[in-house]
Amino acid sequence: MKKIILAIFVTSFLFITACAGNINNVITVETLAKSSSSWDGEALPYYPKGKPEVTILRIKIPAGAKLEIHNHPVINAGVLIDGELTVITEDNKTLHLKAGDSIVELVNKKHYGKNEGTKMAEIIVFYAGEVNKPITIK
Repeated sequence: MKKIILAIFVTSFLFITACAGNINNVITVETLAKSSSSWDGEALPYYPKGKPEVTILRIKIPAGAKLEIHNHPVINAGVLIDGELTVITEDNKTLHLKAGDSIVELVNKKHYGKNEGTKMAEIIVFYAGEVNKPITIK
């Protein structure tokens, strides 16, 4: 009888230990952005009818750097993975991003970004474009 109780105890201990080991291996999904409008509240345009082309860029902006004024003719969104970034429109609407923040970018609206922080800003941006069409116009 003692052997059966010991076997049950050992089996239970091993089962609990195995389950506890899997607690840290749980897959999680976090929505960083989901929107039908850009960060300034404007509705996103319909997707183009041409052949789709997805572009993913890693953009590094040094501390103190300012990007040229530009616009995107395609829908794009990104996540700032390091540093800080400020995005400013021609009519002075402003968005301040810090590491971990997401952005649904402006479409067909002139703007620029600048790194007002003290370290490199790094952002990953996904563009939903069209083959042989620009994703950025300066």
